[in-house]
Amino acid sequence: MTDTATLAGLDPATLADVLRLAGSDGFDRIQEQIRRTGGCTDPIRLQGSTITRDRETGHVLHSYSTATEPGGVLRVACGNRRASRCPSCAWTYAGDTYHLIRAGLVGDPAKGTPETIRDHPRVFATLTAPSFGPVHNRPGNRPCRCGTHHPEDAPELGAPLDPDAYDYAGAVLWNNHASELWRYFTIYLRREIARRAGLTQKAAREQSRVSFGKVAEYQKRGAVHFHAVIRFDGPEGPDSPPPAWATLDLLADSIRAAAARVQVDVPPAGEEPARTLRWGAQLDVQPIGAFGHGEEITEQAVASYVAKYATKAAETTGTVDRRIGNKEALALLGVPEHPARLIAACLDLHALYPDRKLRDWAHMLGFRGHFSTKSRRYSTTLGALRQVRADYRAAQQREALGLPDPDDEEATTLTLAHWVYAGHGHTPGESWLAANIRRDIQLNRETAREELAGGAPDEQGR
Repeated sequence: MTDTATLAGLDPATLADVLRLAGSDGFDRIQEQIRRTGGCTDPIRLQGSTITRDRETGHVLHSYSTATEPGGVLRVACGNRRASRCPSCAWTYAGDTYHLIRAGLVGDPAKGTPETIRDHPRVFATLTAPSFGPVHNRPGNRPCRCGTHHPEDAPELGAPLDPDAYDYAGAVLWNNHASELWRYFTIYLRREIARRAGLTQKAAREQSRVSFGKVAEYQKRGAVHFHAVIRFDGPEGPDSPPPAWATLDLLADSIRAAAARVQVDVPPAGEEPARTLRWGAQLDVQPIGAFGHGEEITEQAVASYVAKYATKAAETTGTVDRRIGNKEALALLGVPEHPARLIAACLDLHALYPDRKLRDWAHMLGFRGHFSTKSRRYSTTLGALRQVRADYRAAQQREALGLPDPDDEEATTLTLAHWVYAGHGHTPGESWLAANIRRDIQLNRETAREELAGGAPDEQGR
């Protein structure tokens, strides 16, 4: 337990709950549970039991019940990817994303990609939204259009120079259809590859594959853009080399041509005109070099960049990370003017485009897609990475209890489990304790990262 000096400044209710916890018989176990979740902000509370028996004799080898736990519950991590909701679980999610993306760049046989993947042409592409009106920005060494050299953390960055002339409806409709723009981009990309290779689409598919992993990011102006690793593979995916015609230049040219072809038509509704949505002109396509060879865009940098943004969402623009039901809530929540206008546009447009569910996704400024996605053969999956971690922890637990591995052909154990949901979250005192545990874990990670000798640590300090 931290010393009493750290309790200064706590509100009376939290202080009382901290003192209650510290004096309870189950305090050490509560602290252990919270530490095992990594200091999760909003843990899931479970009630239930497990019994492991010898299959042949019926003898109980081990039993566990939450009836013996403080409060009769077991706390497990919430698993939320948003750093604004749970920094601890978001750190784990970012780490998994890092290893998923990196495995598709450097190869990892344990994650489904051979090391020869490094020889495949691959690029890091950024596809952006078009302009909906001039905004305050930092254009290199030049001043903003308003005549000011804005500092990097200036609150007005991304806000329109003339809010009344800004196309707020167009901005949220573009966000709302961004996933469809990406889908059409992947379709046109394969067509452009075939055309440049002088092949039919069927022949191109029989000779090569295109794999990708992408992440969505919000610009300060509130528009979504996508960062994607796009890679050429052979017909069998990452295990086979791409054909000789599948060059880096052909891939880059095809990406540019495909992005230029994409358009999504939005019909008129009410006073809103018909719109044709397209990608913005700022398309960036850069080759990815092998790590450690001096290239500016390296495998390490790309995987770290994608992982960094996998845990962020629209709250980086000043909005909130939960649904907003009406405009009156905007003032109560203290949402800045620009994101507030974007949210208001979503609420106004919902009645005109009910199938687009703009009211449900107003807090996301209209975007309703997945933030991190990949093609089937890019590398491993987040689910597989989670399962490896769960299997490792289960093996540790079995070893500590002296139980056999259930996958062992000679094992004769049978485990029966029953769990029910019993709520979520912390009491005020538990929240304070979790925050301190999370801070200590973060400090230990940073210390370990600084002590690593040789090689560059990854973005997650792993």
